[in-house]
Amino acid sequence: MALDTLPPPAGSASHTLPRPDICTTALDVVIPVYNEQAELTAAVRRVHDYLSANLPYRFRITIADNASTDLTPEIADRLASVLPGVTALHVAEKGRGRALKQAWSTSDAVVLAYMDVDLSTDLAGLLPLVAPLLSGHSDLAIGTRLHRDSRVVRGAKREVISRCYNLLLRGTLAAHFSDAQCGFKAIRGDVARQLLPLVEDTGWFFDTEILVLAERAGLRIHEVPVDWVDDPDSRVDLVATAVDDLKGIARIGRGLASGRVSLALVRAQLGRGPLDPVEAEGVQHGMLRQVVRFGAIGVASTVAYLLLYLVLSGLTGAQVANALALSITAVANTAANRRLTFGVRGQAGAVRQHVQGFGIFLVALVLSSGSLALLHSVAPSASRFSEVFVLVVANLAGTVVRFVLLRSWVFRARPAI
Repeated sequence: MALDTLPPPAGSASHTLPRPDICTTALDVVIPVYNEQAELTAAVRRVHDYLSANLPYRFRITIADNASTDLTPEIADRLASVLPGVTALHVAEKGRGRALKQAWSTSDAVVLAYMDVDLSTDLAGLLPLVAPLLSGHSDLAIGTRLHRDSRVVRGAKREVISRCYNLLLRGTLAAHFSDAQCGFKAIRGDVARQLLPLVEDTGWFFDTEILVLAERAGLRIHEVPVDWVDDPDSRVDLVATAVDDLKGIARIGRGLASGRVSLALVRAQLGRGPLDPVEAEGVQHGMLRQVVRFGAIGVASTVAYLLLYLVLSGLTGAQVANALALSITAVANTAANRRLTFGVRGQAGAVRQHVQGFGIFLVALVLSSGSLALLHSVAPSASRFSEVFVLVVANLAGTVVRFVLLRSWVFRARPAI
C-alpha cells in the first residue's frame, strides 16, 4: 500500500494524527553515530536517496553525533550543508540512548525513527515500519529479526545471545515484543514526548526501556519482519552491554513493581483502553509477588538439596549424589511453584508442566555438574566445602534460569481458545 493512499487513523479521537502536508515533516530518521568517519557519508547518502525516491512526504535525516573523537562531526556538518533535509546534531556526551533522546525530544516530525549507521537492516523495511504510525494505527514500530518471515545473516553467537535476551525480557518483565535490540525502530512524535521523560538509560538499554514502558502503558507496538545482515566490524562490547542490560532490567523491574515509575498519565492520554483495575494491579505487583514466593521456595529447595547432597555423597560419588538430590528437589520445586508462585490449580496441563520442569532441571543439572567437573579438573583434591560452595553458586545461576523459563515458558498465560 502506498503511503499516499493510507487509510484514515484508527482508534479514538485522541489518536488522530494530522495529515502530513507539504509544510509538515512527516518523518525524521535519526542516525546515531560515534566515530563513524569511514561509513557515515555512504550511509547518509544511501538513506537520502531511498527516502527521496520512495517517501511522498517531507522528511528529515538527523545525524546525531555523540561525542565522536574522529572526523565524524565535520563530515556530519558537511553532509548537512550539501544534502537538503539533512541536519547534524552534536551531543557533548557519549551514549546512543542519550543521542536518540535528545534528537527525538527536539524534533517536530509526526513520526520519529532511527537506524544504525551500518544499515544492517534492508531499507525496504522502512516504509512498512512507519506507515502504521503515519496512519495512526500504531504507536511504536520495531523491526524484528526473530519473525519466521525475517531473513537474517549473522553468527550463531549473536543469534543465541539475541534470543536469550528476549526470552529473559519475557520472563522478567513480561514483555511481548519479539526483538528489543534491532537497530530499526519508529515512534509517533506525540508518544515520544510522553514517554521520553520516563526513560532513564542513555546507552544500549534505551530501546528496551522505551518498549517496556510503552507496552505497560497500553500502547500498540507494530512489528515488521526485516532482512538483516550482521556487520562483521561491529564494535559493540557484548559483555559490557549484557551487564548494563541486566542492570537496566533490574532497575525498571523495581521501578514498575514499587510504583516509582508511574504510567497512569501516559495510559490515560495515549493508551488504547484502560486495563481493568484488577488486571492493572496484577501487572504492577504480580511479578514482585512471584519473585518473593519463588525465592522462598528456592531457599527451601536449596536447603533440602544441600542436605540430600551431604547425606547421599557419603554413600555415592559427588556426581551421582548431585543428580539424585537435584532430581528429588526438582519435582517438589515444580509442584510448589505451580501452586504457590504461579497460582496454577487443577490437573489440566500438569503432566506437560512437570515434563517441562524436568527439562529445566536438566539445565540446572548441566550447570551444577559442569561446575563440579570444572572444579575437579582444576583442583582434583578439592574439599567438601569447596564442592558445596561451587554448587551454591551454580544453583544461584540455575535459579535465575529456572524462574525465567518457568514464567515465560512453563506457566505463562495462554490465550483462551
